[in-house]
Amino acid sequence: FLKFCDWGINITSALTDRQMESMLDTEYGGMNEIFADAFLMTGDEKYLTAAKRFSHRMLLDAMAEGRDNLDNKHANTQVPKVVGFQRIAELSGDERYARAATFFWETVTGKRSLAFGGNSRREHFPSVTSCTDFVDDVEEPETCNSYNMLKLTEALFRVSPQARYADFYERTMFNHILSTQHPEHGGYVYFTPARPRHYRVYSAPNEAMWCCVGSGMENHGKYNQLIYTHQHDSLFLNLFVASELRWREKGIRMVQETRFPDEETTTLKITRGKSKFTLMVRYPGWVKEGGLKILINGVPFNYDARPSSYVGIERTWRKGDRVEVFLPMHTSVEPLPNVPNYIALMHGPILLGAKTGDEDLKGLVADDGRWAHIAGGERLPVDKAPVIIANSPGEIAGKLIPVKDKPFTFTAPELKTTNNAHPEFQPFSRIHDSRYMIYWMWLTPSQYVSYLDSLEIVESEKMELQKRTVDFVAPGEQQPEADHQMEKEKSNSGTFHDQFWRDARNGGYFSYNMATNSETGLSLMVRYWGAEWGNRKFDIFIDDEKLITEDNTGRWNQSRFQEVKYDIPDTMVKDKTHIRVKFRALPGNSAGAIYYIRLVL
Repeated sequence: FLKFCDWGINITSALTDRQMESMLDTEYGGMNEIFADAFLMTGDEKYLTAAKRFSHRMLLDAMAEGRDNLDNKHANTQVPKVVGFQRIAELSGDERYARAATFFWETVTGKRSLAFGGNSRREHFPSVTSCTDFVDDVEEPETCNSYNMLKLTEALFRVSPQARYADFYERTMFNHILSTQHPEHGGYVYFTPARPRHYRVYSAPNEAMWCCVGSGMENHGKYNQLIYTHQHDSLFLNLFVASELRWREKGIRMVQETRFPDEETTTLKITRGKSKFTLMVRYPGWVKEGGLKILINGVPFNYDARPSSYVGIERTWRKGDRVEVFLPMHTSVEPLPNVPNYIALMHGPILLGAKTGDEDLKGLVADDGRWAHIAGGERLPVDKAPVIIANSPGEIAGKLIPVKDKPFTFTAPELKTTNNAHPEFQPFSRIHDSRYMIYWMWLTPSQYVSYLDSLEIVESEKMELQKRTVDFVAPGEQQPEADHQMEKEKSNSGTFHDQFWRDARNGGYFSYNMATNSETGLSLMVRYWGAEWGNRKFDIFIDDEKLITEDNTGRWNQSRFQEVKYDIPDTMVKDKTHIRVKFRALPGNSAGAIYYIRLVL
């Protein structure tokens, strides 16, 4: 391990700070955390220096200053960097790194996460204005992101054991992590769509080896990770999970008995030993103020604490002691970040979902194909999904009633919905092999008619284009470009109006390998911005055969996106399953910027 660390230091020693910063602008994992661990092992300052050198200043500086610069950045590229920031702070006492780690966690969990704890769409953090992508797209929170956010949460809790960290950990573990392994064949989930009536696919065991398979193997082997922690003479009960604890330093053995979340209680029993310590019982943020009840050996315990805190119980504990904790749940409503007309229903910390059908679950058990981790079945129209009609979100929460003899299952017969829908709500983590809904549009009666009319027009246009699309590339986005084997020279990328772009300049080019599905009668549809300046003359090639010379110099002079369709002669695609589409700028010109590329029928 240390030899590898030394090798990493040696091969980067000649790089300037500017070169290092450029190199770190990619998905390089938690290199700074690794070097920090080497510092812990050896005490050698060279490893701490290396850890800081492998900390991306673009992110570190902004987070330390309390400045959110995460819009349109690849999400799981950033989280491991911040895990490293925290580790550096923990081992060195550097407050700047500590501020960066804490602000990042607060920003992602408070403003950029969905109800089940996951974050990102198409692997990137959306901006405020593009959060509607969560109910439009299907490549949504990546499991690896939650794996790393829980790793960061554990680390922050280790230094500062606050209940808010345990609240988030519980939410993400019970709703996202627990849902991402199939209960029968064991396959793992990569993306969890929030698009109404879509579905998830699972890795074929021993065949599909995505990143979320690797982290998934760890996820489901660490459910015991944060149930209990201790600090000096305090034992923290963080999670309500049936388990057994052996605290060797105190000679204590304890058993936690619970069927949480199917029951609202948990019981701790001391089965061995005698010792004085403080038992810190978590008061979850989802229990109302004054709602938590604690009995010690049958006697009520009085406390002074509020939701999202801990109740400390200091005493000499001995074999036979029994602590009962009552955790009354209630149903609440959470809006989609920055899209208040879409809501999720929570019961206690548990996200409720509803099955909506099992038609066209294409690729449900995915092989090792390049795009097999994406649920590629038909996208059902969003405007045809059930809509909840109510005067307020609070009115909706009050309509749910438990179903007799079906644990943690609810119906809402008095809830007014479109399509005469009568959803049955259950924990999302228990929904598999099915289309589902976890976010619901809600409208007031007066909003309903006008909104649905306009939505139907927009949605029908999207669906028609989607059905004709054979392949699609989002230039400038990391994963789609990797999926399509991008090649480039003298090419740049960025974002504009919350959309990614790529161009090439002065004889440079970029190209993608695109699937034709052996179809003919194809066209290339390209999105441009209609108010570009400068010389914009370039060639478009199909497998190095020129399709067209295009000139967008002063072409539209309109500040809006423009789609242009180029018909592809059948001779260019006949008998081919893939073609390479290349954009090459002429000397002194730019190709693009290009915002999307579609192959359409």
